[in-house]
Amino acid sequence: MATFPVTKRGAEKLKAELQRLKSVERPAVITAIAEARAQGDLSENADYDAAKERQGFIEGRIAEIEGKLSAAQVIDPSEVDAGGRVVFGATVELEDEASGDAVTYQIVGEDEADIKLGLINISSPIARALIGKEEGDTAQVQAPGGVKRFEIVAVRYA
Repeated sequence: MATFPVTKRGAEKLKAELQRLKSVERPAVITAIAEARAQGDLSENADYDAAKERQGFIEGRIAEIEGKLSAAQVIDPSEVDAGGRVVFGATVELEDEASGDAVTYQIVGEDEADIKLGLINISSPIARALIGKEEGDTAQVQAPGGVKRFEIVAVRYA
């Protein structure tokens, strides 16, 4: 099984979700199924069907998270020393060469990505364009509106 990178924060988030699913969601759906069964005829029982469907989703998500955690390569960005190069976990300050707008992104794993928080997926076009570059370099990113050029202002490992 191939490993995939995840930050320490991302791994903790997955573990917390797994714990919640196992200790809260799973028992709640089991109770819901038992209550629906007590109502009698299961062939036309919408509550039973909904609870069983929810149970399938929860069990699938548990299996998915357990699989991800077993294949995860947990990386603590604060312990990375890449000599100023952009690597997984790095926080990168960029300046759009056309508009002069400044943006800051942290390169994270797939499950952690949230553009509103400045967290971009390692496999996104902008992250792929930044990997291996250093402060002062220019990265070209193929965006829907055409090619965008960003100057790398700073690289931090936090």
